[in-house]
Amino acid sequence: MHVEHLSLTNFRNYARLELSLPVNRPIVLHGANAQGKTSLLEAIYYLAASHSPHATSDRQLINWRAEDEPLPFARLAAEVEGRGGSFNRIEMALVLDRAPDGSQRFKKTIRINGVEKRVMDLVGLLAVVLFLPQDLSLIEGSPSERRQFMDNTLAQVDRDYVQALTVYEKALPQRNALLKRIGDGHASPDELPYWNDQLVNSGSIIIANRQRFLRELELSAQQAHLDLTGKRETLTLRYQPNFLPTAEGDGQMSFDMFGLDLHRDLSAEQIAPQFAEQLVKEQAESIDRGMTLCGPHRDELRLNINGRDAGLYGSRGQARTAVMALKLAELTWMKERIGEWPILLLDEVVAELDSSRRAYLLERINGATQTVLTTTDMDVFPTAFVDRATIWEVVDGQIDTNNTKPLNYDSTIN
Repeated sequence: MHVEHLSLTNFRNYARLELSLPVNRPIVLHGANAQGKTSLLEAIYYLAASHSPHATSDRQLINWRAEDEPLPFARLAAEVEGRGGSFNRIEMALVLDRAPDGSQRFKKTIRINGVEKRVMDLVGLLAVVLFLPQDLSLIEGSPSERRQFMDNTLAQVDRDYVQALTVYEKALPQRNALLKRIGDGHASPDELPYWNDQLVNSGSIIIANRQRFLRELELSAQQAHLDLTGKRETLTLRYQPNFLPTAEGDGQMSFDMFGLDLHRDLSAEQIAPQFAEQLVKEQAESIDRGMTLCGPHRDELRLNINGRDAGLYGSRGQARTAVMALKLAELTWMKERIGEWPILLLDEVVAELDSSRRAYLLERINGATQTVLTTTDMDVFPTAFVDRATIWEVVDGQIDTNNTKPLNYDSTIN
Protein backbone atom coordinates (compact mmCIF):
# COMPACT_ATOMS: atom_id res chain seq x y z
CA MET A 1 0.00 0.00 0.00
CA HIS A 2 1.33 3.42 -0.88
CA VAL A 3 0.23 6.95 -1.73
CA GLU A 4 1.20 7.75 -5.30
CA HIS A 5 0.01 11.34 -5.31
CA LEU A 6 -1.15 13.79 -2.66
CA SER A 7 -3.16 16.94 -3.40
CA LEU A 8 -3.90 19.62 -0.80
CA THR A 9 -5.82 22.88 -1.09
CA ASN A 10 -6.13 25.33 1.82
CA PHE A 11 -5.06 22.64 4.29
CA ARG A 12 -3.09 23.99 7.25
CA ASN A 13 0.12 25.60 5.89
CA TYR A 14 -0.59 24.51 2.33
CA ALA A 15 -2.51 26.87 0.07
CA ARG A 16 -1.84 24.48 -2.80
CA LEU A 17 0.23 21.31 -3.05
CA GLU A 18 0.56 18.66 -5.74
CA LEU A 19 3.06 16.02 -4.69
CA SER A 20 4.02 12.65 -6.15
CA LEU A 21 5.56 10.35 -3.55
CA PRO A 22 8.27 7.81 -4.38
CA VAL A 23 7.97 4.13 -3.56
CA ASN A 24 10.63 1.90 -1.97
CA ARG A 25 12.55 4.86 -0.58
CA PRO A 26 11.96 6.55 2.78
CA ILE A 27 10.96 10.22 2.47
CA VAL A 28 12.55 12.70 4.87
CA LEU A 29 10.94 16.13 5.20
CA HIS A 30 13.36 18.56 6.80
CA GLY A 31 13.13 22.23 7.69
CA ALA A 32 12.54 24.63 10.54
CA ASN A 33 9.54 24.38 12.85
CA ALA A 34 6.08 25.57 11.71
CA GLN A 35 6.85 25.19 8.00
CA GLY A 36 4.41 22.39 7.18
CA LYS A 37 6.26 19.13 7.82
CA THR A 38 3.82 17.86 10.43
CA SER A 39 0.87 19.15 8.40
CA LEU A 40 1.76 16.86 5.51
CA LEU A 41 1.83 13.83 7.81
CA GLU A 42 -1.44 15.02 9.33
CA ALA A 43 -3.02 15.17 5.86
CA ILE A 44 -2.10 11.55 5.08
CA TYR A 45 -3.38 10.42 8.47
CA TYR A 46 -6.59 12.39 8.01
CA LEU A 47 -7.27 10.71 4.66
CA ALA A 48 -6.92 7.32 6.35
CA ALA A 49 -8.79 7.96 9.60
CA SER A 50 -11.11 10.91 8.76
CA HIS A 51 -9.95 12.78 11.86
CA SER A 52 -6.87 14.71 12.88
CA PRO A 53 -4.38 13.48 15.48
CA HIS A 54 -3.79 17.11 16.49
CA ALA A 55 -6.86 19.31 15.92
CA THR A 56 -9.82 19.29 18.27
CA SER A 57 -12.07 20.52 15.44
CA ASP A 58 -11.90 19.91 11.70
CA ARG A 59 -12.49 23.61 11.20
CA GLN A 60 -8.94 24.23 12.49
CA LEU A 61 -7.58 22.42 9.43
CA ILE A 62 -8.69 25.11 6.97
CA ASN A 63 -5.84 27.45 6.03
CA TRP A 64 -6.30 30.76 7.83
CA ARG A 65 -5.89 32.69 4.58
CA ALA A 66 -9.04 30.98 3.25
CA GLU A 67 -11.16 32.38 6.10
CA ASP A 68 -11.69 35.60 4.14
CA GLU A 69 -13.03 33.81 1.08
CA PRO A 70 -16.81 33.78 0.44
CA LEU A 71 -16.83 30.00 0.96
CA PRO A 72 -13.86 28.91 3.10
CA PHE A 73 -12.86 25.34 2.32
CA ALA A 74 -10.06 22.80 2.41
CA ARG A 75 -9.61 19.82 0.14
CA LEU A 76 -7.44 16.75 0.52
CA ALA A 77 -7.01 13.99 -2.04
CA ALA A 78 -4.77 10.96 -2.39
CA GLU A 79 -4.29 8.41 -5.12
CA VAL A 80 -3.60 5.12 -3.35
CA GLU A 81 -2.32 1.89 -4.83
CA GLY A 82 -3.10 -1.20 -2.81
CA ARG A 83 -2.76 -4.94 -2.93
CA GLY A 84 -2.88 -6.55 -6.34
CA GLY A 85 -2.53 -3.22 -8.10
CA SER A 86 -5.90 -1.93 -6.88
CA PHE A 87 -6.21 1.82 -7.22
CA ASN A 88 -8.43 4.24 -5.30
CA ARG A 89 -8.77 7.99 -5.14
CA ILE A 90 -9.77 9.24 -1.70
CA GLU A 91 -10.98 12.83 -1.47
CA MET A 92 -12.24 14.88 1.46
CA ALA A 93 -13.67 18.39 1.40
CA LEU A 94 -14.11 20.60 4.45
CA VAL A 95 -16.44 23.54 3.84
CA LEU A 96 -17.43 26.39 6.16
CA ASP A 97 -20.77 27.61 4.86
CA ARG A 98 -21.97 31.05 6.01
CA ALA A 99 -25.73 31.55 6.21
CA PRO A 100 -27.36 34.94 5.42
CA ASP A 101 -27.97 35.49 9.14
CA GLY A 102 -24.24 35.28 9.81
CA SER A 103 -24.29 31.80 11.33
CA GLN A 104 -21.78 29.22 10.15
CA ARG A 105 -22.21 25.56 9.30
CA PHE A 106 -19.32 23.17 8.84
CA LYS A 107 -19.65 20.30 6.40
CA LYS A 108 -17.31 17.43 5.57
CA THR A 109 -17.76 15.20 2.54
CA ILE A 110 -15.89 12.01 1.69
CA ARG A 111 -15.59 10.69 -1.84
CA ILE A 112 -14.03 7.44 -3.00
CA ASN A 113 -13.41 7.27 -6.73
CA GLY A 114 -15.75 10.22 -7.18
CA VAL A 115 -18.69 8.73 -5.25
CA GLU A 116 -19.79 10.21 -1.91
CA LYS A 117 -19.29 7.71 0.91
CA ARG A 118 -19.45 7.27 4.69
CA VAL A 119 -16.50 7.18 7.08
CA MET A 120 -16.73 3.41 7.48
CA ASP A 121 -16.27 3.00 3.72
CA LEU A 122 -12.67 4.16 4.18
CA VAL A 123 -11.79 1.04 6.15
CA GLY A 124 -8.90 -0.82 4.57
CA LEU A 125 -8.33 1.61 1.69
CA LEU A 126 -5.51 3.55 3.37
CA ALA A 127 -3.93 2.38 6.62
CA VAL A 128 -1.27 4.32 8.50
CA VAL A 129 0.78 4.03 11.68
CA LEU A 130 1.63 7.41 13.16
CA PHE A 131 4.51 7.68 15.65
CA LEU A 132 4.79 10.95 17.58
CA PRO A 133 7.06 12.07 20.44
CA GLN A 134 3.94 12.61 22.54
CA ASP A 135 3.09 8.92 22.21
CA LEU A 136 4.77 8.55 25.58
CA SER A 137 1.24 9.29 26.79
CA LEU A 138 0.52 5.64 26.01
CA ILE A 139 2.55 4.93 29.14
CA GLU A 140 2.27 8.09 31.19
CA GLY A 141 -1.02 9.61 30.05
CA SER A 142 -4.66 9.12 30.94
CA PRO A 143 -6.72 5.97 30.21
CA SER A 144 -8.58 7.87 27.47
CA GLU A 145 -5.36 8.17 25.46
CA ARG A 146 -4.80 4.42 25.58
CA ARG A 147 -8.41 3.78 24.61
CA GLN A 148 -7.91 6.17 21.70
CA PHE A 149 -4.87 4.16 20.59
CA MET A 150 -6.97 0.99 20.44
CA ASP A 151 -9.86 2.74 18.69
CA ASN A 152 -7.69 4.50 16.10
CA THR A 153 -5.90 1.29 15.13
CA LEU A 154 -8.93 -0.97 14.97
CA ALA A 155 -11.06 1.59 13.13
CA GLN A 156 -8.66 1.59 10.18
CA VAL A 157 -9.07 -2.12 9.46
CA ASP A 158 -12.32 -3.36 11.05
CA ARG A 159 -15.63 -2.14 9.63
CA ASP A 160 -17.69 -3.84 12.38
CA TYR A 161 -15.64 -2.02 15.00
CA VAL A 162 -16.22 1.34 13.33
CA GLN A 163 -19.96 0.73 13.23
CA ALA A 164 -20.08 -0.44 16.86
CA LEU A 165 -17.98 2.50 18.04
CA THR A 166 -20.20 4.95 16.16
CA VAL A 167 -23.37 3.53 17.73
CA TYR A 168 -21.83 3.45 21.20
CA GLU A 169 -20.53 7.02 21.06
CA LYS A 170 -23.97 8.27 19.98
CA ALA A 171 -25.91 6.22 22.55
CA LEU A 172 -23.71 6.98 25.57
CA PRO A 173 -24.48 10.73 25.87
CA GLN A 174 -28.16 10.01 25.22
CA ARG A 175 -28.25 7.52 28.10
CA ASN A 176 -26.34 9.91 30.36
CA ALA A 177 -28.82 12.71 29.60
CA LEU A 178 -31.68 10.34 30.40
CA LEU A 179 -30.06 9.34 33.70
CA LYS A 180 -29.87 13.02 34.70
CA ARG A 181 -33.52 13.59 33.78
CA ILE A 182 -34.52 10.54 35.82
CA GLY A 183 -32.49 11.83 38.76
CA ASP A 184 -34.25 15.20 38.48
CA GLY A 185 -37.65 13.54 38.37
CA HIS A 186 -38.36 14.48 34.75
CA ALA A 187 -38.20 10.97 33.24
CA SER A 188 -38.89 7.35 34.17
CA PRO A 189 -36.38 4.47 34.59
CA ASP A 190 -38.67 2.53 32.24
CA GLU A 191 -37.02 4.46 29.39
CA LEU A 192 -33.57 2.97 30.12
CA PRO A 193 -33.88 -0.51 28.50
CA TYR A 194 -33.74 0.90 24.96
CA TRP A 195 -30.48 2.74 25.62
CA ASN A 196 -29.14 -0.21 27.61
CA ASP A 197 -29.62 -2.41 24.54
CA GLN A 198 -27.81 0.11 22.36
CA LEU A 199 -24.81 0.15 24.70
CA VAL A 200 -24.77 -3.62 25.25
CA ASN A 201 -24.94 -4.59 21.58
CA SER A 202 -22.26 -2.17 20.44
CA GLY A 203 -20.13 -2.19 23.59
CA SER A 204 -19.79 -5.98 23.61
CA ILE A 205 -18.35 -5.87 20.10
CA ILE A 206 -15.88 -3.17 21.19
CA ILE A 207 -14.68 -5.16 24.21
CA ALA A 208 -14.33 -8.43 22.28
CA ASN A 209 -12.40 -6.79 19.45
CA ARG A 210 -10.12 -4.89 21.82
CA GLN A 211 -9.26 -8.13 23.61
CA ARG A 212 -8.44 -9.92 20.36
CA PHE A 213 -6.43 -6.95 19.09
CA LEU A 214 -4.29 -6.75 22.22
CA ARG A 215 -3.72 -10.50 22.26
CA GLU A 216 -2.40 -10.39 18.70
CA LEU A 217 -0.47 -7.16 19.25
CA GLU A 218 1.27 -8.43 22.38
CA LEU A 219 3.17 -11.16 20.52
CA SER A 220 4.88 -8.73 18.13
CA ALA A 221 5.39 -6.10 20.83
CA GLN A 222 7.10 -8.61 23.12
CA GLN A 223 9.53 -9.67 20.41
CA ALA A 224 10.43 -6.09 19.47
CA HIS A 225 10.87 -5.22 23.15
CA LEU A 226 13.13 -8.21 23.75
CA ASP A 227 15.28 -7.14 20.79
CA LEU A 228 15.48 -3.55 22.03
CA THR A 229 16.43 -4.53 25.58
CA GLY A 230 18.82 -7.35 24.75
CA LYS A 231 16.29 -9.83 26.12
CA ARG A 232 16.60 -8.30 29.59
CA GLU A 233 13.01 -7.08 29.81
CA THR A 234 9.64 -8.59 28.90
CA LEU A 235 6.70 -6.42 27.87
CA THR A 236 3.14 -7.56 28.63
CA LEU A 237 -0.19 -5.87 27.93
CA ARG A 238 -3.01 -5.83 30.47
CA TYR A 239 -6.51 -5.07 29.25
CA GLN A 240 -8.72 -3.95 32.12
CA PRO A 241 -12.36 -3.56 31.08
CA ASN A 242 -14.50 -1.50 33.42
CA PHE A 243 -16.22 -4.78 34.33
CA LEU A 244 -14.64 -8.21 33.91
CA PRO A 245 -16.64 -10.54 31.65
CA THR A 246 -15.90 -14.25 31.79
CA ALA A 247 -16.15 -17.07 29.28
CA GLU A 248 -18.89 -18.84 31.21
CA GLY A 249 -20.42 -15.80 32.88
CA ASP A 250 -19.62 -17.29 36.28
CA GLY A 251 -16.60 -15.20 37.26
CA GLN A 252 -14.12 -18.02 36.66
CA MET A 253 -11.01 -18.42 34.53
CA SER A 254 -11.24 -15.40 32.21
CA PHE A 255 -9.54 -12.79 34.34
CA ASP A 256 -6.90 -12.39 36.99
CA MET A 257 -6.00 -9.61 39.40
CA PHE A 258 -4.45 -7.65 36.54
CA GLY A 259 -7.43 -7.65 34.15
CA LEU A 260 -8.95 -9.65 31.34
CA ASP A 261 -6.98 -12.73 30.28
CA LEU A 262 -5.86 -11.93 26.74
CA HIS A 263 -5.23 -15.62 26.01
CA ARG A 264 -8.79 -16.70 26.68
CA ASP A 265 -11.01 -15.69 23.79
CA LEU A 266 -14.35 -14.04 24.54
CA SER A 267 -17.03 -13.38 21.94
CA ALA A 268 -19.39 -10.42 21.89
CA GLU A 269 -22.24 -12.89 22.48
CA GLN A 270 -20.59 -14.06 25.72
CA ILE A 271 -19.92 -10.51 26.90
CA ALA A 272 -23.35 -9.02 26.12
CA PRO A 273 -25.49 -10.60 28.89
CA GLN A 274 -22.84 -9.82 31.49
CA PHE A 275 -22.63 -6.21 30.35
CA ALA A 276 -26.43 -5.94 30.49
CA GLU A 277 -26.45 -7.39 34.01
CA GLN A 278 -23.81 -4.89 35.14
CA LEU A 279 -25.80 -1.93 33.78
CA VAL A 280 -28.85 -3.06 35.76
CA LYS A 281 -26.75 -3.67 38.89
CA GLU A 282 -25.34 -0.14 38.76
CA GLN A 283 -28.56 1.57 37.69
CA ALA A 284 -29.40 3.23 41.02
CA GLU A 285 -25.91 4.68 41.43
CA SER A 286 -25.84 5.76 37.78
CA ILE A 287 -29.07 7.69 38.29
CA ASP A 288 -27.68 9.33 41.43
CA ARG A 289 -24.53 10.40 39.60
CA GLY A 290 -26.12 11.13 36.23
CA MET A 291 -23.66 9.05 34.23
CA THR A 292 -23.07 5.54 32.90
CA LEU A 293 -20.58 3.89 35.23
CA CYS A 294 -19.59 0.79 33.24
CA GLY A 295 -18.71 0.04 29.66
CA PRO A 296 -15.80 0.31 27.21
CA HIS A 297 -15.71 4.11 27.58
CA ARG A 298 -14.09 3.45 30.97
CA ASP A 299 -11.71 0.63 29.94
CA GLU A 300 -8.01 0.72 30.71
CA LEU A 301 -4.87 -0.66 29.08
CA ARG A 302 -1.66 -1.01 31.09
CA LEU A 303 1.83 -1.90 29.88
CA ASN A 304 3.99 -3.95 32.22
CA ILE A 305 7.75 -4.49 32.08
CA ASN A 306 8.93 -7.61 33.89
CA GLY A 307 5.58 -7.70 35.65
CA ARG A 308 5.72 -4.11 36.91
CA ASP A 309 3.50 -1.31 35.64
CA ALA A 310 5.62 0.85 33.31
CA GLY A 311 3.45 3.90 33.93
CA LEU A 312 3.96 3.70 37.69
CA TYR A 313 7.46 2.27 38.04
CA GLY A 314 9.19 2.55 34.66
CA SER A 315 11.92 5.03 33.77
CA ARG A 316 11.64 7.52 30.90
CA GLY A 317 13.95 5.32 28.82
CA GLN A 318 11.84 2.23 29.51
CA ALA A 319 8.72 4.15 28.53
CA ARG A 320 10.26 5.16 25.19
CA THR A 321 11.33 1.57 24.52
CA ALA A 322 7.87 0.19 25.34
CA VAL A 323 6.11 2.72 23.10
CA MET A 324 8.50 2.03 20.24
CA ALA A 325 7.89 -1.72 20.58
CA LEU A 326 4.14 -1.07 20.60
CA LYS A 327 4.28 1.07 17.45
CA LEU A 328 6.40 -1.44 15.54
CA ALA A 329 3.98 -4.15 16.63
CA GLU A 330 1.07 -2.02 15.38
CA LEU A 331 2.77 -1.90 11.98
CA THR A 332 3.14 -5.69 11.86
CA TRP A 333 -0.39 -6.28 13.17
CA MET A 334 -1.92 -4.10 10.46
CA LYS A 335 0.06 -5.92 7.80
CA GLU A 336 -1.24 -9.26 9.04
CA ARG A 337 -4.83 -8.00 9.15
CA ILE A 338 -5.04 -6.30 5.73
CA GLY A 339 -2.41 -8.32 3.85
CA GLU A 340 -0.15 -5.38 3.01
CA TRP A 341 2.11 -2.98 4.83
CA PRO A 342 0.49 0.24 6.05
CA ILE A 343 2.17 3.62 5.63
CA LEU A 344 4.52 4.63 8.45
CA LEU A 345 4.55 8.28 9.53
CA LEU A 346 7.30 9.39 11.94
CA ASP A 347 7.01 12.95 13.20
CA GLU A 348 10.25 14.18 14.83
CA VAL A 349 10.64 10.77 16.47
CA VAL A 350 14.20 9.92 15.43
CA ALA A 351 15.74 12.86 17.29
CA GLU A 352 14.00 11.73 20.49
CA LEU A 353 15.69 8.31 20.48
CA ASP A 354 19.12 7.33 21.72
CA SER A 355 21.59 5.87 19.24
CA SER A 356 20.70 2.20 19.78
CA ARG A 357 16.92 2.71 19.49
CA ARG A 358 17.45 5.02 16.52
CA ALA A 359 19.52 2.39 14.72
CA TYR A 360 16.95 -0.32 15.48
CA LEU A 361 14.12 1.81 14.04
CA LEU A 362 15.96 2.93 10.91
CA GLU A 363 17.03 -0.63 10.12
CA ARG A 364 13.36 -1.56 9.88
CA ILE A 365 12.61 1.16 7.34
CA ASN A 366 13.60 -1.11 4.48
CA GLY A 367 11.36 0.00 1.63
CA ALA A 368 8.58 -2.54 2.18
CA THR A 369 6.63 0.14 4.04
CA GLN A 370 6.17 3.58 2.52
CA THR A 371 7.66 5.79 5.21
CA VAL A 372 7.58 9.56 5.68
CA LEU A 373 9.73 11.13 8.39
CA THR A 374 10.08 14.72 9.57
CA THR A 375 13.08 16.37 11.20
CA THR A 376 14.59 19.74 11.96
CA ASP A 377 18.08 18.22 12.14
CA MET A 378 19.38 15.98 9.36
CA ASP A 379 22.48 15.12 11.36
CA VAL A 380 20.50 12.61 13.42
CA PHE A 381 20.46 10.29 10.40
CA PRO A 382 23.45 8.08 9.50
CA THR A 383 24.98 8.50 6.06
CA ALA A 384 23.82 5.07 4.88
CA PHE A 385 20.19 6.00 5.59
CA VAL A 386 20.49 9.44 3.93
CA ASP A 387 21.98 7.85 0.82
CA ARG A 388 18.93 5.63 0.32
CA ALA A 389 16.34 8.23 1.24
CA THR A 390 14.46 10.91 -0.70
CA ILE A 391 15.05 14.20 1.12
CA TRP A 392 12.83 17.22 0.62
CA GLU A 393 13.03 20.63 2.27
CA VAL A 394 9.82 22.25 3.52
CA VAL A 395 9.63 26.05 3.74
CA ASP A 396 6.40 27.97 4.44
CA GLY A 397 4.06 25.40 2.95
CA GLN A 398 6.25 24.74 -0.07
CA ILE A 399 8.16 21.51 -0.69
CA ASP A 400 11.36 21.59 -2.70
CA THR A 401 11.48 18.17 -4.38
CA ASN A 402 14.65 19.06 -6.26
CA ASN A 403 16.72 19.46 -3.10
CA THR A 404 17.59 15.82 -2.41
CA LYS A 405 20.19 16.55 0.27
CA PRO A 406 20.36 19.62 2.54
CA LEU A 407 23.29 21.92 1.96
CA ASN A 408 24.26 21.90 5.63
CA TYR A 409 24.25 18.11 6.00
CA ASP A 410 27.54 16.86 7.43
CA SER A 411 28.06 13.22 6.52
CA THR A 412 31.42 13.04 8.29
CA ILE A 413 29.85 12.89 11.75
CA ASN A 414 28.06 9.64 10.98
